[in-house]
Amino acid sequence: MQSSHIEWLAERPGERDRLLRSLGPVASEALAHDWGAVARPGQVAPPGDWRIWLMMAGRGFGKTRAGAEWVRGIAEADPGARIALVGATLGEARRVMVEGASGLLAIAPWWCRPVFAPALRKLIWPNGAVATLFGAAEPESLRGPQFSHGWADEIAKWPFAESAWDNLMMTMRLGSAPRVMATTTPRPVALVRRLVADGDVVVTRGRTVENKANLADGFIAAMTRSYGGTRLGRQELDGELIEEVAGALWSRDLIERCRVAHVPGGAGDAAALTRVVVAVDPPASAHGDACGIVVVGLGRDGRGYVIADASVEGCSPEVWARAVAAAALVHGADKVVAEANNGGAMVTSVLRAAEEALPVRLVHASRGKVARAEPVAALYEAGRVAHRGAFPELEDEMCGLVLGGGYEGPGRSPDRADALVWALSELMLGRQGVAQVRGL
Repeated sequence: MQSSHIEWLAERPGERDRLLRSLGPVASEALAHDWGAVARPGQVAPPGDWRIWLMMAGRGFGKTRAGAEWVRGIAEADPGARIALVGATLGEARRVMVEGASGLLAIAPWWCRPVFAPALRKLIWPNGAVATLFGAAEPESLRGPQFSHGWADEIAKWPFAESAWDNLMMTMRLGSAPRVMATTTPRPVALVRRLVADGDVVVTRGRTVENKANLADGFIAAMTRSYGGTRLGRQELDGELIEEVAGALWSRDLIERCRVAHVPGGAGDAAALTRVVVAVDPPASAHGDACGIVVVGLGRDGRGYVIADASVEGCSPEVWARAVAAAALVHGADKVVAEANNGGAMVTSVLRAAEEALPVRLVHASRGKVARAEPVAALYEAGRVAHRGAFPELEDEMCGLVLGGGYEGPGRSPDRADALVWALSELMLGRQGVAQVRGL
């Protein structure tokens, strides 16, 4: 496992202290901001005449820091640099790429710190270099501008990923050698598979353990105990791109074909929906699995629309019940469907305690999760369900449900996917009732 010069010195405190004393305070501070000394070899841009660099590595590898330092190096060296910063959403681009713990503002030395203008979505360096923020959720926003460089973060969770990526690449028309760096934890979505298969894309792979020196004590050991050797661990910790689960009810390509930006038929989602249901898959214990909370609406076109994943993890019944009530209020639900196998009547009591007027209907699971999911998957195949935007955690669970009864997705149980199944079953496979007054 390769380490940086700084990490090598950290393991030898005597030599480190002698070096820092010999340098003095000014040189020591400059060394701390020298990415060439701080970075591990896997975090440094590859040599050669490449156009696209894909860094695909486990969580905690240091991908965000590497992306931010790559952008910083370009901006400080080239006053004419015009850089696109693209996150899954505009808010995420700001929160992670700019203002995050490893973002551009945090890593900048005081003597060359860019000014952030949130209203303009721009970072401006003292020498005149400029970076502009975008969200992949609005791929059309990338039409028009032009750039010399781009940093695309967490592309595996981008909604409308291929459209946003293609628009980004078409903006790369400034300077003599436009370049794009993409950073992501691997998921077998179409865009990631496409880039990995492209022989002209330079791919850097990495594992979480390679950044052990900068992670909390015990984190690696705890993750290895919980996820070592599992499909999720191989993907999220070892940075492996694991292909689709054989026999899965849903494929990534199927879900991508069912993605829309808006619910058609009205000025807003509420006007375009005739019914809205919040479905709940309560956890068996307060600190066990997640509480799946998924919001689905029935469009005026007869199509089901998944409009929110409000699931919460590690919460007491009172907390997840408030999350359910909040989702019902925000989305104007006319019914809450809750699985009663874990808790029975207690589920109704907890939900009504959170909101007395909550219209709750209990459902009982007489078949396994996969058997219940099969007719819902068929609705997707028939084009009768769409996702308004992207729901990465929910979609990962859906793609882990295997025909015949198995589950090979993240976590011990597909709680989000189960809530989705209850919601769509209520709206599209059960009795078609008349819409009630919405709002609580």
